[in-house]
Amino acid sequence: MQLVGMLDSPYVRRAAISLRLLGIPFEHRSLSVFSTFEQFRAINPLVKAPTLVCDDGTVLMESTLIIDHAETLSGRSLMPADPAERLRALRITGLALTACEKAVQIVYERKRPAEVQYPPWIDRVRGQLNAAYAALDHELAAAPLPAEESAMTQAGISTAVSWAFTQLVVPDAVETGAFPLLAAYSARAESLPVFLGAPQV
Repeated sequence: MQLVGMLDSPYVRRAAISLRLLGIPFEHRSLSVFSTFEQFRAINPLVKAPTLVCDDGTVLMESTLIIDHAETLSGRSLMPADPAERLRALRITGLALTACEKAVQIVYERKRPAEVQYPPWIDRVRGQLNAAYAALDHELAAAPLPAEESAMTQAGISTAVSWAFTQLVVPDAVETGAFPLLAAYSARAESLPVFLGAPQV
């Protein structure tokens, strides 16, 4: 099984960490959708990261679907079984993935020539990014997420990966010091061996 994509992508990284936590062996192929486009296209013509090449040759895309397949193979889930706890985990995971999406939008907008960038759009997306992190910080204040490998859920993985990604690519887009619980949780998660084994840089 091969996981294709760069670990500086939060979607590739959450898939890699999830596979490791589930005990699914895989080879990581660190290919870029930009600098190694043709190599990536030879594996997946859609050039979508992450891409998972399964043992039977089936090609999967989208981190959530890749994780779902890995959970099926492992026989266990990174989501809580209790309905109320699962609902909260789904909400938190959704907030984290939305934050990733908004950070990526800011990155791409800033890569455009200055004369065609649209500041009102960047302001709007930045507001959405900060709203997502405010909601995540509020969730952590209401009830902490597990920060141990043995108890880590998909909500925790996605939250930590999202925050680390934003701090890597657009730290100035987040209100400085506004989300202390989120920053502290991500730092604890990033110190775990499973996170250290899939470094974003």
